Order: sequence, then structure tokens, then C-alpha cells
Amino acid sequence: MSSAPMPPGQGSAAAAAAATTMAAEATEGRRPISIEELCFTTAMSCYEGWLKLDPAIGPRTMAMVTKFFSRTLEKTHNLKDVRETLSSSVEIWIWLTKDFAAAIPSLTTRSIGPLATLNDPEKGATTQESTALITKNYTSLKEDLQLLIKLMHIARNLLVVPEPEVAQDLCAAAQFDQMLYQTIILCVNVTSKAYDGDILEEGARLRLGEITELYKKLLVTCLQQAHNWIAKNDRNKTSFWSTVLFDDETAGEEEEANAGAGDFRPEVAKIEVQNWIERNSRVCDKARQLLIQYEETLASRGFLPGNLSPISPLSWNWLPEGTIRTRAGDEEDDAKIIPHWKEDEPDKFEQDRAYGRVSREVDTWWLKVRDPNYDGWAVPMPLVEFAKQRTENCKANLVNRYAHSYRTDEREGSVHSTEAPVPPDVAAEEEHEDGRAYSQDYNDDMIEEEDVDDDDSYGEGPMSGLLTEVPNILDPKQIEALHMIVKSCILDNAGLALTRAGENLQKTRCRMFLALECGRSLLREILVFIAVWEKNEQSLIFQLTTQIVEAIHHSALIPYAWQSLRIPKDIISPAQTVLLRLVNNMFRARNADPPSPDSKEHLRDVKLLHFLFIQFRSRIVPECAALMHLQEQILKGKCDPADFPVDTWDMERAKDGLEQFLELLTTVNEVVETREYLIEWEAAYELLVLLGGLEAGVAKKPLVDLANHSTNEQTPDPSPSETPINNQRRDDEDSQHPPPPPPPPPPLQDPAHKFPWSDIKGKILHILAGLLQPPPGQSSPGNPTVQAQILHHQGIVSLLNCCVYDDHNRYARERVQICLKWLMDGSDAANNFLRELVAMTPPPELRPQSSAPAAGGQLSPAPAPTTSLRIDGIGGEVKVQLRSPSGAGGGSGNNGSTVSRLANKAGSLALPSLASSTAALLVDDLRNTASNNTLPPIQSSPAQPSTTTQEARNRSAELLRDIITLADEAARLAMGRRIDADETEDEDFM
Repeated sequence: MSSAPMPPGQGSAAAAAAATTMAAEATEGRRPISIEELCFTTAMSCYEGWLKLDPAIGPRTMAMVTKFFSRTLEKTHNLKDVRETLSSSVEIWIWLTKDFAAAIPSLTTRSIGPLATLNDPEKGATTQESTALITKNYTSLKEDLQLLIKLMHIARNLLVVPEPEVAQDLCAAAQFDQMLYQTIILCVNVTSKAYDGDILEEGARLRLGEITELYKKLLVTCLQQAHNWIAKNDRNKTSFWSTVLFDDETAGEEEEANAGAGDFRPEVAKIEVQNWIERNSRVCDKARQLLIQYEETLASRGFLPGNLSPISPLSWNWLPEGTIRTRAGDEEDDAKIIPHWKEDEPDKFEQDRAYGRVSREVDTWWLKVRDPNYDGWAVPMPLVEFAKQRTENCKANLVNRYAHSYRTDEREGSVHSTEAPVPPDVAAEEEHEDGRAYSQDYNDDMIEEEDVDDDDSYGEGPMSGLLTEVPNILDPKQIEALHMIVKSCILDNAGLALTRAGENLQKTRCRMFLALECGRSLLREILVFIAVWEKNEQSLIFQLTTQIVEAIHHSALIPYAWQSLRIPKDIISPAQTVLLRLVNNMFRARNADPPSPDSKEHLRDVKLLHFLFIQFRSRIVPECAALMHLQEQILKGKCDPADFPVDTWDMERAKDGLEQFLELLTTVNEVVETREYLIEWEAAYELLVLLGGLEAGVAKKPLVDLANHSTNEQTPDPSPSETPINNQRRDDEDSQHPPPPPPPPPPLQDPAHKFPWSDIKGKILHILAGLLQPPPGQSSPGNPTVQAQILHHQGIVSLLNCCVYDDHNRYARERVQICLKWLMDGSDAANNFLRELVAMTPPPELRPQSSAPAAGGQLSPAPAPTTSLRIDGIGGEVKVQLRSPSGAGGGSGNNGSTVSRLANKAGSLALPSLASSTAALLVDDLRNTASNNTLPPIQSSPAQPSTTTQEARNRSAELLRDIITLADEAARLAMGRRIDADETEDEDFM
């Protein structure tokens, strides 16, 4: 804790004594020191006294300490030679360690209570107690945090030198890295508390916020220093990884979590990693000389700052030979090592030395959990028949699925799992022809236990790992160093040298990252961070996270990561959605320069796509289709809306995940080689299932809704002719008969069962259009395999249904026209289907009634008949009067016939009113514009083909004009505008 102010004389005397001591030490047979080194070490020695109250330092001395810190920081920023001098000083690193060792207990006591209570939740300070401590010690905390931030900045700068390995080794020898870890823990403990500033008065709230921001700034600087310390240093990377990933407090939970995921034993892996660090504990020659020189010239004589710690695995580098046992390997021996595991070796260190690699436990775990198709196609793609059965099962069990909580069973970690329940009676039906039961490979069981808290699956409560809380504390600009640390530890850079045992240490650390619960938790928080802050593809955070995902992909662990990010309640969790987005970004970068089809990189990408499409087929589409099916039942009045099992928030998460899957398929579809895999896997089936589900379960949103317009009409303003007397009389009447209360405002959003799944249709149609493209190098016909798939799954009706305007899916009609063009191009079956639709004989037409004789023998005109039409893009029915067939009033005799055709084809093939007529337009348009592979003329008889073709064109043109006219008039009516005077008088909207 900071000392009470002392008289100026005492403080100055202490500073002078310290400076004299340092100067005397400089002349005792050691290397000459610079003025910057002398001033900085003197200031740090005084600061340690300030923190420990030994000796007591006064304010004037502390003012000089602050001044020296500021000057040193400025010089290390700007002067390369000062950085090099200070970074190679053993005393500097020891004093930095001593200052932080004194500061951490002091800051802890003044911020969150005594240090001894940190690991005891019952004795630790509550949020209110911590708030009171911080506001009480505001002044001293602010001073010390500002100084510690400067010290950490200096430590960070000292690692930016031409020979960083020297400074890195001196930092590790002085154990400053351990102080770095402790400082990060303190900053996380303070800044992660949910302080309630609303209960404080304004001044206290501002003080609390200022101290919290200083802790965040110190945390950011710690992360930057850690990144510089591990840069291009495999021993430091592994040491840092071991410290932040092996959390002793979660050891028991780790064993339980990994019971079904390769039987990983973290306690064994931790020992093996520590043994590897000890075998590789030799520091560089220059650092070793500096350490030996310091011990012989200063530490052995009792001068400050004292001896280096002898407990470090590195201590043998500077201690006299024979003082401690040396078990480090000989770096000069570059002979290759063939890993050999001696099962009966009693000495664990020697057993690990013979193996040569970092950890056999990690290697064994990876062999069990990596993509099962890593060495070959061990897991085939489920067939469409399997997908159909899954969809039916999900529809039948939808309500039951969400009625219970979940507990992940011991098979959840399997990369084969698709995480959806399958009744036992259908397990036999899911057996593939190769004998593998998909119920075993692709599904896990649901355990219905009411006492399981589903909220645990959302990551609430304390999270394991030193760095896991950091994404919840820092903003995107502050957190960059964390992502750079993870990337630096695991990304497999091209041309990276292997160890003597043939090991890629970057890949080994990547496997450690996912093998341990702390690493998986950190990965989840890093992914969710992108969603919370809505980072785009151009941001540095997004690019760094993409590289992290690329590293996981290189180790064939994205399937395992996918399962570890699962939330049982969700169809797809937010972290999985972001992971998909990053994979899509990775694939999109490949499209700019596609790898060779026979390359290892291409095969690795295809296997990842294979796994993700299994998830799409086995889980995502069936469960989304089940939700759409229930929406359809509610829309038809067959189910109660109260039975809908999820809320709008859950629907949004499902839609976001589905959307990212479709984005990924769109990216894959752009490359011919990967498109062929989608065609081979019959991806058109899933897309048509989704189209059908959306069509049946979601009502189309019109461009203009007549019903809503009529209810929202406002009462016209009173005319200017009304007098004040009339107004007063009307006010008196209103006071006796008050108007009814206004209707309640509309809800902010529709209920979950009316969730629209906006823009999904457009993405599906875009993928289908890509799949239907002609083979490479050809302009026509369309892809015959995909054409046959769409016809087999009765997809033409689903496509035609998308022709009707839907404001939830704008431009769907334009996309479906492209699909239909390629579908009909060269496909006789598709052409025959559409011919039957267009040539269908309509029911008898509605015609105006003939005139009847009136009294006196005069003919009186009969009232014009009316009919109701549903117009594309217009909500509700529009009533129209039919024109006379004789053309009275200047109308065209063909229009009545055309309108009736438009009305009477509404029920054809269960299509909306406009879909069948749109098919006729498409047929005619394709016939007129396409090449030699276009449709032949639609003929009613073999004779006179040219006349028949011309008549068909005239009919289509008239139909199109009538559609446009009716839509235009209905829209003007809905907007409250009168019909223009130039319209025909015998045509009137009711």
C-alpha cells in the first residue's frame, strides 16, 4: 500500500542514498552503465520502497520517480540505442519484477480485498465492497496505476530490439513473465466485476469509472508485452500457453468434459509440457553471458537488486556448474530424433525425452478427435433418404425437443454427431449400405432431466482460463493484442522449421488450444466477440480471427471445434454461426486463387466442406424445416400459437445460422470443382425442402395491404366553413358521448410463429441458379443432373410459387426466372411439365350478362358483373367490373377474357393465382429469346404452327399488360388516390 507522505527531507535523503549505492555498484568491477540505466534503476528502487513502506518515501521523491519513469518511457519509444542498452540489463528486468511483485498485493488489497481471500468465494469481497474500496482509495490507486502502466509500457518497448531473443531470455530469467500473469489476473478480477454505478452519487461513479479504465489500459499493455515476449520464441510460446491453458481449478471438470472426447488427461499433458520446457531451457549465448556476469559481479557480493531466483527451469544457465541438476538437451546436436514411446519406463522425464515431442497425451487425443476423414473417406455423405427421415422425425418431435433441458452425453464430442434425437424405432432404417448406422455416427441421444439448467449451455457464470474473460472486458481496438497472441501461438506459417523430432510446434499448440477447456472457452469468446461488436470482413479483428480458424483447419480440428461450440437449445449457436462466417471468408479468399484440384490444400478444404454439409443435411435443414412446418400448422389453424416452442430471439439465431450456411454454399458454388461436390451430394434437395417450408409456413407480405390501409385511414380535418359556434356545439356533444378509446399500438414485432425468415428464398434461388448452370465452357443447355434432381423432388412447383411478390423476399421473382431458364433449357421433362400448365383448359369464363328488355320495350343495360382478384403484391382482394365483350366504353374485348383467366387459374397445381400465368409468360419469353436449345413452340394442333405461335405470343402480351394495369390501379386505390380521368368509364374498382 502507498505510504503516508513523509517530510521532504527524509524522502530526498532516501533517494540520494539509493543513487549513491547504485553509483558505488557501478564502479565495483562491473560493466559501465548509462545514465538512463542508472536513473531508471534508482527510480524503480525508490518505487519499491514506496509500495512496501521500506523505506518510507515522501511526495517529492515520488515526483522525481514519476519524472524518471516518464522520461525513460519517452526514450524507449524514440531512441533505439536506449532500448538496446536497457533491454540487455539484467538489473532492469529484476527491478521490474520486484516493483510488480510489490504492487500486485497492494493494488489487490485496495481494489478487491485481501490477497488471501481471492480464491475463497465466501470470504472474497462482494461487488459493493469492492466498489467502496476503490472509491475510498481512488487517489492512491490512480497514482500507482499510472506508474505501473508506464513501467509495463517500458517493458514492452524493451522487447522491440534487433536481437529480441536476448531480452526475451533475460525477461524469463528474471521471472517477469510470472509478474505479467499475476497482473493480468488482477486486471481481469477488477474489470470483470459488474459494478452498479447507478447506486453511487455522480462523483463516486466517475471515480469508479476512471479506475476501471486505468485497469483496462494496464491489461491492454500487459497483453502487448506478452505478445512481444513470445514473438518467434517457441519456448516462451509453449510456456505462456501452458500457463494460460492449464487451469488447476478446472482440472476435475476438464477430465469430465473430455471423458468422451478422446479420454484426454490434462494433468498428464501438463507434466509432459513442463518436461519439454525443461528439456529446451537453454537460453541464447549472449543472454547467458550477461546472466553469469551479473551473478559473479553484483549478486554474489550482495548488491541490489539481489540474486536471480534459483527455482526457474532456466537457473542452471547462470549458476555454477554442478549446483543444480541440468536436464536440458544439447542444442548443438542437430541429429534427427525418431519418437519412441517406452511404456515401461519408470522415469516420466526420461520417457518424455525418448518420445521427443511436446506431449504424447496431446498427440494421442488429436488422433482420436480429428476429422475422421483425415486419412481417407471413412465417413460417407448421408443419402437423401436419410435426410427425409430425419426431417420427418424432427417434425414429429419438435415440441418435445424444446420441452426438456439437455445434458451433453459422453458422445457429444464425437465429430460424427449431428446433435438431434432419433427414435429407436427408426434407427434401423437409417443404416447405410456400407453397414454403418447413422444413428450411431451422426446422432446423439437426448437425456430428459428436469434438473439440468439449460442456461449453463450459454456460458453464463464464471469461465475457466486466464484470458477467457478478456473479450468481455475490452473493446475491438483494445483487444487486438489478444488475437495476435493466439495467432502467434497456433498459426502454421509456410516454411516453418520442424523440431529434431519432426514436430510442428505451431500445430501442437493449436491442438493444446482445443484439447483444454480453457482454450475452448477462449475460442468461443473470441468468436462471439465478432458477433457482439458486429465486425465486418475488413476489420483487423475479423482478419486475425480468420487466421486463427485457418490454423484450426490445418490441424483438421474444425469438426471438433464445431461440436465444442454447440449449445443444445439452439439449432446453431452464435459461436458456430460466426465460425461458419469465418470459414466462408477463408473459402472466398481461395476463390481468388483456387488451389490445384489434386493438391493437399484442396482435399483438406473438400473434407471440411463434407463435414459442414453433413451438419446442414442432418441437423440444420431438418430442424429449420420442422419449425416451418409448425408455422404452417398454426397458419392453417391446426395448432395453437401457444404451442410454438421457441421465441423470436431463438428464431433469429436459427435464421442467422441458416443464412451463413447458404452464404457458404454460395461461395463454394462459384468454383467448378467444389460445385461438382454439391451436385454429387444432391444439395438441391435441401434447398427445395427449405423453399417448400417457407412457402407453406410463412404468409407472403404484400407491397401494399388494402386491409391495413382501410383501418388506418384518418378522419378528415374539419372544413374551413365550420364556425366557432358549431365547433362549440360539437365539443358539448363529445363531452356527453366521448369517442371510443384509440386502438392499442401494434406490437413491436410479430410473434415467433409468424417469423418471416426474410431474404432466405433469394439466397436459395441464387444457389440453385448456380447449380443449374451449364457445364464449364458451354452456354447451354442447363446442368442435366441438377435438372433431374429438381424434377425428381418436385421442385418446379416450389420455384413457380416464388414468382408471386413477397416483400419478405424481394427480387425472388427475378432470381427464379434465371432458375427456370436453366431448368427448362434442354430438359424435355421440365418443358412438358410447363406445357401442361400453360395449355391447361380454364373453366368457363365469366361474361357480362346480356341486356334485358325493360318496360315499354326499351332495352336497359344490365349491371356489369364484378369479380374479385388477388393481385401480385397487393394484400387482400380487389373487386373489378368486367368489360363488355362488345367493347362498349372503348374497352378491349380481350381484357375480360384475360382477367377471368387470371382469376380462374388460381387453384392450378396448388399455385398462387399469379404463378401459373407467370409460367406462361416465362415459357413465351424463353421461346423468343433463347438459343437453339430453347423450348419448341407450344402447339394446340400440328397444323399452322406459325399462326399458333403468334396467337400464344399475343395472349401472353395481353396477360402481361392486364397484370400491370390491375396492379397499378389497385396500388393507387390503396394509397387513397382517385382514378385518373383518362381511364375508361366502364372499368371501375369497387
